[in-house]
Amino acid sequence: MTYRIIALQGSTKEGGNTSVLLDQAIYGAEAGGCEVARIAFTHLDPGRILEKVFSRGGPVLGPEMQKIYSQFHDADGIIVASPVYTMGVPGKLKSLMDLFQAFFIAKYEEKHPLVPADKRGRRRGLFISLAGGADCPTVFDGAKSTVTAFFEILDFHYHDDLLIDDMDTIGDVKTRPDLLKSAYDKGHALAKALKKEKP
Repeated sequence: MTYRIIALQGSTKEGGNTSVLLDQAIYGAEAGGCEVARIAFTHLDPGRILEKVFSRGGPVLGPEMQKIYSQFHDADGIIVASPVYTMGVPGKLKSLMDLFQAFFIAKYEEKHPLVPADKRGRRRGLFISLAGGADCPTVFDGAKSTVTAFFEILDFHYHDDLLIDDMDTIGDVKTRPDLLKSAYDKGHALAKALKKEKP
């Protein structure tokens, strides 16, 4: 049995702190026996695609999104890694999430979810997020709410998270082996949870 996880990086900075932590979570998930695929989405034009989605009054799975939709359709788990921008996730990541209105409409309005019945209730999600300051106790609330809603639309249970603030002081996450290990362990735990949930 193959267990598949998809990984989304909310930051466009390759090699940055978000990317490094996502890499560690992926390594952990792979060590736990799962296949992990990063989803590249920075080339998409969300406005144009959303126009097509609603052009006929319902979900229209256009060619630009077919491959991405199919990966989400088949996945057992998801990892979203994102910095906090203006108390939420970055615009490009949020725009990608908005492109899943097709799944929202199918699930909540048409009552015919696009996620297979045998996967609903078994899918799990991990959220990794970074914030600059350490003096705002609600800094992750907006991003976490958005990611929770995204997971719910796609029938991923919010399994766990790794929320790291004070990055302005930390600077380079690679100087903190404890944080790298935490990301690895979270990915590994996600893989183990998915394998336990499979029939």
